[in-house]
Amino acid sequence: NPSTSLRASINHMKTGTVALIGRPNVGKSTLVNNLVGHKVAITSPKPQTTQFPIYAVLELPPHSIFQGQALKNGAQIVFVDTPGIFAKAPRKDINLEAERVLKEQIDIVLYIIDHTRKRGIEENRVLGILRKIQKPKILVINKIDKEKPSFRSDYLFMEDEFDSVVEVSALKNKNLPILLSEILRYLHEGEKIVVREDMPTPAMNLDSKLYIAENIREKAFLVLRDELPYSVRVVVDEVIKRDNGIFYIKARLLTNKERYKKMIIGAGGARIKIIGSMARKELELATGQKVYLDLKVEAEE
Repeated sequence: NPSTSLRASINHMKTGTVALIGRPNVGKSTLVNNLVGHKVAITSPKPQTTQFPIYAVLELPPHSIFQGQALKNGAQIVFVDTPGIFAKAPRKDINLEAERVLKEQIDIVLYIIDHTRKRGIEENRVLGILRKIQKPKILVINKIDKEKPSFRSDYLFMEDEFDSVVEVSALKNKNLPILLSEILRYLHEGEKIVVREDMPTPAMNLDSKLYIAENIREKAFLVLRDELPYSVRVVVDEVIKRDNGIFYIKARLLTNKERYKKMIIGAGGARIKIIGSMARKELELATGQKVYLDLKVEAEE
C-alpha cells in the first residue's frame, strides 16, 4: 500500500543500538552518562562496578542539524554499557555477558581505551571478541585531558582495524559531539527502537528500584574506596510516596562478612550516614522530590 509506505517513511528516523566495550575503568560509564546527558550507569573509581548491561536512550529532535548533519526526522540512539572485560574476571559470567551483548542485534561497537594505561592481555581478549563482530566499529581513545603517562603508541596498530578513530575526554566532555557525529554516520533509517509516549529525553530503562540501588551502591564505593569488597549488594525493599508528598525508601546494603558490615557502618554510624546522605541528595536532585532514605547494613554469609 503506497500510503502506508509513505506514512512509514515519514515516521522513520536515524536509529541504532550502540554497544560500549573495553577494559575495566576506561571510562565507559562516564562516557554513557555524558553522551546521554543523564546519570545512567554508576561511575566509581573502583573497577568492575558495572555488573550488567545498562541501556540508555538518547533522542535528537526532528529538523535539527548536528555537526553539519541534517536530521529531518531526528534520531534515536540506544546505548548498551557492557561489563568491563577482565583477563581474570572475578566472576566467570562477566566476559560471557559482554560477548552475549555484542552478539545481539547491535549496530555499532565503541571500543574504549585509556591511553594512560599500558596495553595488556585484557586488550588482546577484547580484540579477539571484536574481530568476530561484523559491524561498524569505532575506536574511542579516552582521557586525552591527561598528557602523562601516555602509551598512545601501544595502540596505533589498532586504528587499521576500526572504521573510525575519535579521541575524547569523557570526564571533561571533550570531543563528544564529534563522537556522536561519527555514530550518526553509521545509523540506519528506521522506526524507533524504544517507544514510550511519556519517555523523557534522555531516558533509561532502569526501573526505579534498580536505579535507586545502583545510586546507593555507587555512594558506598565513593565513601569506602578500596576498602569495600565486591560482594556488596543493595536491595531496595520499599518505595512509597506518603501523604505528605515525601518518598519513603527502605533499602539494605548487603555484605557477606560481619567485619565488612562494621566497616560500612563506621564508628558511631558515621560512614553509613554519609552514604545515605549522598544518595538521598542525588535522588532528590534527579526526581525533584523530597526523599526519606531508611538505609541499613546487613551481613549474610
